[in-house]
Amino acid sequence: MSLIQKAQHYFQGGIHPHLDGKNLSSGKAAGIPPLLDKYIVALQQNIGAPPKWIVKKGDLVKKGQVIAEPGGFVSVPLHAPTSGTIGEFTEIMGANGAAVPAVEIISDGKDEWGSGLEPLENWKDIDREILKKRVLDAGIVGMGGAAFPAHVKLSPPPEKNIDFLILNGAECEPFLTADHRLMLERTEAVLTGAEIAAKILKLKRVYLGIEKNKPDAIQALSAIADKHGVQVVPLRVRYPQGAEKQLIYAITGRQVLAGGLPMDVGCVVQNVGSCAAIYDAVVLGHPLIERYSTITGTPVKNPSTWILRIGTPVSKALEFAGGVTCEPAKLISGGPMMGFAQATLNSSIMKNTSGILLLKDSETCHYTS
Repeated sequence: MSLIQKAQHYFQGGIHPHLDGKNLSSGKAAGIPPLLDKYIVALQQNIGAPPKWIVKKGDLVKKGQVIAEPGGFVSVPLHAPTSGTIGEFTEIMGANGAAVPAVEIISDGKDEWGSGLEPLENWKDIDREILKKRVLDAGIVGMGGAAFPAHVKLSPPPEKNIDFLILNGAECEPFLTADHRLMLERTEAVLTGAEIAAKILKLKRVYLGIEKNKPDAIQALSAIADKHGVQVVPLRVRYPQGAEKQLIYAITGRQVLAGGLPMDVGCVVQNVGSCAAIYDAVVLGHPLIERYSTITGTPVKNPSTWILRIGTPVSKALEFAGGVTCEPAKLISGGPMMGFAQATLNSSIMKNTSGILLLKDSETCHYTS
């Protein structure tokens, strides 16, 4: 019996919030919004060193063009979400409520791609170091919320014996359904991206953890997982199943000690959104300029998931979802458990914005003590 078969596929403890909220948006296909007149791209969108601007006001840019270069090894570049003109350098509110530098990109309405990353459709025959550099050049980070640069995770020290690549499709956070819709709608991209990550790590097998409250995604993934070398592992519905340490224990039975890292127990964890972005970067030649994000909550007129470009103002994202039916008591970037309450709409969608959640006053007590 294999280690995976022996694992109990759950961890000790945790909770299942009574107010789950996923039904508000889980059954709706992700929407594609119209091109906006202006995007506001925040500079700091990764854990580690912030990138450095390489554009100035008035510069013309193409879609996918680098506008900020990495500021160190633990850093990634930023790319223009559309073609147009660099506008004002300004500040907006980051996810944690602190002001962060940002730049306006005024759309020219053409949405033209620049000459940037070339597609690597023959990726199976390409050296893994070239593939890893592509992950960096595309600006990919952990898209489940942590925003840790993906190329760093794919560069474990040689003394670490990595034998597990685990895809995080748990999405245990209440209300959020971005990963759910992504796994349903871009199944092939998720699994091919996982294959590419496994090649970079020199691994033959990948395990995808997904909670059992997503049976349609489990079915879609399982139908083609084997040809990609991926094993789908259905998990008990339990928060915080998507936390790396809990996910590793649920799937492998290995315990990451306090202060330790997944690589200490031979594991690398990547979010399913990051894997789809790896596919886009390698096979299509597209940097990370958009993501699935859930705009939801009972005050939202049409709770739904959208494929939003980085730099989309939060106010516009709410408009895409039909606006609000009542004054919300709280606006959260992310989910109710791990997200950050926002004091203003002066913010925009970032690489790790899994959702925008609005709560009524009567609902906030479910998630605060």
